[in-house]
Amino acid sequence: MALHKVVSNAEWVAARKELLVKEKLFTRLRDEISKDRRELPWEAVEKSYVFEGPNGKETLAELFGGRSQLMVYHFMLGPGWKEGCQSCSLIADHFDGMTVHLANRDVTLVVVSRAPWEEIHAFKKRMGWKFKWVSSFGSDFNYDYHVSFPKGEVYYNYATTQFPSEEGPGLSAFYKDETGVFHTYSCYGRGLDILLGVYNFLDMAPKGRDEEGLAYSMAG
Repeated sequence: MALHKVVSNAEWVAARKELLVKEKLFTRLRDEISKDRRELPWEAVEKSYVFEGPNGKETLAELFGGRSQLMVYHFMLGPGWKEGCQSCSLIADHFDGMTVHLANRDVTLVVVSRAPWEEIHAFKKRMGWKFKWVSSFGSDFNYDYHVSFPKGEVYYNYATTQFPSEEGPGLSAFYKDETGVFHTYSCYGRGLDILLGVYNFLDMAPKGRDEEGLAYSMAG
């Protein structure tokens, strides 16, 4: 037996057109939000941050790799963790295929975690990933961008809240020119859903994300 009401083609097309009106509204609203995001004011990055990765020590400016735009994914992998966050790992599974396309649009993607480089390297090798991943261990970077904090009541996603871990996920965007480096945008929590191409496919599937019974998300 079908899980849903079964109708004629004419009735199906009528229902589909009704939903299409909402989908077009959503698309236009998404375009408007993207425009508003690009028009946000910027803040100058005045603190010096040093990271460690496959190229040794690098500053934030050097992470741009000769491009003017830098996207940093804040991956939940703290010092001493045996493995990275499952949800972050699901997102990271999307990265290797897109880095060349981002580079062709003047964007460098770098993943940053607070775990020491040796621990990052071991987990990255285990997962078979190729994207650039560096450690912010020993710097204030993760704390300044609100993805590392003591357990309990913390400042995350622009509000004070309870958080179950000392690390949180996020995405931050930066721009660099001859005058310096600027922080242009950061998002956290459900704002990261849009990075999951697999979710966009599943949202169009008959059963959707099919996450009933999972603790947090499909990655759980």
